[in-house]
Amino acid sequence: MKNNFYLKDLEPELKYLLSSFLILMAIGITIGLAYVYTTTNMSPIGVTEQFNGSEVDNTSDIPEKFPKPIENMILTTHDHILTFSIISLLIGLIFYLNSTITGITKTIIIIEPFISTLIMFSSLWIMKYLLASFVYLMILSSFLTYLCWYLMIAVSIYDLLIKKG
Repeated sequence: MKNNFYLKDLEPELKYLLSSFLILMAIGITIGLAYVYTTTNMSPIGVTEQFNGSEVDNTSDIPEKFPKPIENMILTTHDHILTFSIISLLIGLIFYLNSTITGITKTIIIIEPFISTLIMFSSLWIMKYLLASFVYLMILSSFLTYLCWYLMIAVSIYDLLIKKG
């Protein structure tokens, strides 16, 4: 069934409501990335250290970062999977109504954050408990999630505020 209902055709008040929501989502997502940067320097070594703890040269040294206990890993995974799913759903529902990107490209952009979220947090556990090199898969899946979120937000705002009905 073809969608004939688009963001560009909405009443101005609803356009402003959705645009405001998307702008605040973008701000919140960016603040989350700022937190990741301050805790990991957005580097593979920083990410690994954030969860596995800092290396120490001798037993009398105190590590700068302690390894995350399993309870913390479970809580982090639980909170983030639920939150990322809700963010992806809300942004995806709005993006679905855009008239700029269509077809299979639209479908891939909508579904990708869900897949990458699962890969991201699976990689986190594998990196923590099995193989530290899974940090690279975690970084790649994180990048794809955030890229899709920002793309969906930008295109939706374009459709809402700039594109003519």
